[in-house]
Amino acid sequence: MAVCEINGRRVDFTALGVEGEMPLLWALRDELDLKGTKYGCGIAQCGACTVHVDGEAVRSCAFPVAACGGKKIVTIEGLATSVNGAASKLTRIQAAWVKHQVPQCGYCQSGMIMAAEKLLRDKPKPTDADIDAAMSNICRCSTYVRVRAAIHDVAKSA
Repeated sequence: MAVCEINGRRVDFTALGVEGEMPLLWALRDELDLKGTKYGCGIAQCGACTVHVDGEAVRSCAFPVAACGGKKIVTIEGLATSVNGAASKLTRIQAAWVKHQVPQCGYCQSGMIMAAEKLLRDKPKPTDADIDAAMSNICRCSTYVRVRAAIHDVAKSA
């Protein structure tokens, strides 16, 4: 039975008629109407679909609904609430993304932000090497310099 918590809400995928082999990405987008998590490659390489599962950054395109049972899942829509406890306030990394004008087309940004939040939770003062290792998300617009600047900005204020 695939009962989990998504952005603080109990979800029973079995009751919704979702097959266990369906990738979490499609269950989020098509069944729960959470469109912030994006489809990029479908093979867990690009990172556009990154969500947090029990605090870990996970590529949801390769994570089956059957593996969700008992887990706490946070998408970009629930990130501010999970970090701040208030949905109306941006997280520090979201605010830094705006300050440094990280997005261009914006498609990869929800996955990038989810990966950056995990990095900063694990390493509040990451080095450039730490950032390079953790931020394996692909950005067609190549905003990597701005991503690094935003992450370092948050690290300085920690």
